[in-house]
Amino acid sequence: MESTTTLWVDVDEHGRLVMPAEIASQFGLKPGARMRVEPNGHGFKMHRPVTQLTKIYIEPTVDCNLDCITCFRNAWDQPLGKMSEETFEHIYRGLQAMDPIPHVYFGGIGEPLFHPRTLEWIAKIKSLGTHVELITNGTTLVEKKARQLLETGLDILWISLDGATPESYADVRLGAELPKVVENVRRFAGMRKGGHYPRPEIGVAFVGMKRNIDQLPAVIKLGKSIGARHFSVSNLQPATREMQSERLYTRTMTNIAYLPSSTNPYLSLPKMDFDEVTRDALFAAFNSGCNVSFAGNNWGGSNDVCNFIESGTMSIAWNGDASPCWPLMHTHTSFLHGKPRKVNKHVIGSVRERPLEELWLDENYVNYREKVQRFAFAPCTFCGGCELSEENKEDCLGNEAPACGGCLWAQGVIQCP
Repeated sequence: MESTTTLWVDVDEHGRLVMPAEIASQFGLKPGARMRVEPNGHGFKMHRPVTQLTKIYIEPTVDCNLDCITCFRNAWDQPLGKMSEETFEHIYRGLQAMDPIPHVYFGGIGEPLFHPRTLEWIAKIKSLGTHVELITNGTTLVEKKARQLLETGLDILWISLDGATPESYADVRLGAELPKVVENVRRFAGMRKGGHYPRPEIGVAFVGMKRNIDQLPAVIKLGKSIGARHFSVSNLQPATREMQSERLYTRTMTNIAYLPSSTNPYLSLPKMDFDEVTRDALFAAFNSGCNVSFAGNNWGGSNDVCNFIESGTMSIAWNGDASPCWPLMHTHTSFLHGKPRKVNKHVIGSVRERPLEELWLDENYVNYREKVQRFAFAPCTFCGGCELSEENKEDCLGNEAPACGGCLWAQGVIQCP
């Protein structure tokens, strides 16, 4: 259980904030760390230092045993491959040298359990004492593999579930059968030890579309029945022209233009029942064009905020290329404002050639992260009117690649667990 002890930040005689030692240790704050402060009404928000690496996404492979309609692989020409033992050893040695050691998340374009060494690698990283997560489609989680996975010490297992009936699930995840996946996960959940707090915890990842959003309540119910404690819902980023019709954020894209404006009216709503009596009124309020707060929290969420940068993450592709975020690991095509948009991959360097911490603290990369925190990019997500928005090479404000103004992750539309 987490501690409920109240912690305080003091102000010394020079007006400087003094952070409690346990907070500084938890977040890896060291002397000289520089943190961005953002005024927020009558308070302020303190951002993580851009020099602090807290989480690494590792992509074991881009191969997969399914053919999902939501996958970027439906519209790309990137090479397929899997991570070599040599590449992983470079990552492992890099993690060993860091203090504190970042959390690790195994996942990317492909199915992580499709790589024969993933379980071994999880166990090896867990031996360093850090937190490790894995996402899988669950199709290969047979009893033997489930037992092996439990032995690794994994902290969270994420399962992709995009439907709660065999028909709705198979409509998205071509080649998979929901009953078998549920059987695999239910058996895995029952094999765990730990009483009321079994490990690893289970999470469910759901990609919402017009064809399946009605399934979300049933997916949550199904997830709870198999012991899930985490649920992550994302929108679809259409990889093909046909998939554009499945988007659930057409009005949202328009609203992004004015939500941050201080000249827009503010509407503060309290907690209340969300049922047949209040539903229509609340929907109208949420879509009123006001900046809406719900029980003191911004309903619209933060715009122009990259959670990959804010959370201090880095992504490593199967070939060892390090990128600032998951979307920039591979060149791919999606659609923005009815037009194809090519996102060119951006590589900081390779873990095969430079130590992990050296890559993270590369001067150009640090400067890029600071720019993303300020989000000094053209507003392509709600404008999209010029040809520059059709790629991430440059924008109308003079930013060079990667120009992040058209990124839906930075607008809270797409998200990863």
